[in-house]
Amino acid sequence: MSASVIDGKAIAADVRASVAKAVSQLPGQPSLAVVLVGEDPASQVYVRNKVRQTEEAGMVSVHHRLPETASQQDVESLITELNADDSVDGILLQLPLPKGLDADAAIEKIAPDKDVDGLTEVSAGRLTLGKPGLVACTPTGCVILAKRALGADLSGKHVVVIGRSILVGKPAALLFLAENCTVTIAHSRTKDLPAVCRTADILVPAVGRPGMVKADWVKPGAAIIDVGINRVDAPEKGEGKTRLVGDADYADCAEVAGHITPVPGGVGPMTIACLLRNTVLAACARRGWNVPEGL
Repeated sequence: MSASVIDGKAIAADVRASVAKAVSQLPGQPSLAVVLVGEDPASQVYVRNKVRQTEEAGMVSVHHRLPETASQQDVESLITELNADDSVDGILLQLPLPKGLDADAAIEKIAPDKDVDGLTEVSAGRLTLGKPGLVACTPTGCVILAKRALGADLSGKHVVVIGRSILVGKPAALLFLAENCTVTIAHSRTKDLPAVCRTADILVPAVGRPGMVKADWVKPGAAIIDVGINRVDAPEKGEGKTRLVGDADYADCAEVAGHITPVPGGVGPMTIACLLRNTVLAACARRGWNVPEGL
């Protein structure tokens, strides 16, 4: 068996197109404010991509940049100002923050109705209780990818999520549970982890360990939604060169799985696409607009 590749780039492009179509039907332009603190090169690239894709979708992008020397009060004061700015629908605090700053405390300053990353305690609580709210982008992308591979109805599928982080593992488990899946959260203390993984119709590794999942961990025909993004040495590309790999050993697992996301080009592109979608949903909820069909 050779797995079908779940093309995250193409699916993310579809989501962005649906967002752009929705924006064109709204009575106004949703606005996303991105806050970048410091000089982290990777964060700068991520922010540029978010700003560009926000504008391409027809929305307003507001970019705030604070220096590496910014204090906790500087960051939280800016977030408070954005909370009070009625023209701003979504607030994204780019992580990681420079050393010495408390990201959790800063995130908690974001108004829940503008929490387009779905990371505040209120957002997490709404998800846990099954109430409407903004949901973390990466887990949302995982569910969309699984549906594209297996069909819109995931009822009865057994999902094994490897990892219990508040960023991906726990919210992913809750989102699949809401799709009427049977969900197991596995982690470093799980007994006989490979055997647990072999029971999964949908396997979601999200632990940050390159190539951890091998073919003999995979149920034949299962779908693998690989959240891991790990940079490893790539001497074949030249001295000092690196490449990105997932938590699943792609070449090995592709021989057994029915569907698999590549790294890069799988879950990653979905995160920004779902951020844009959340911004539209936040704008509609805040401004009393009807959510356009197909979003």
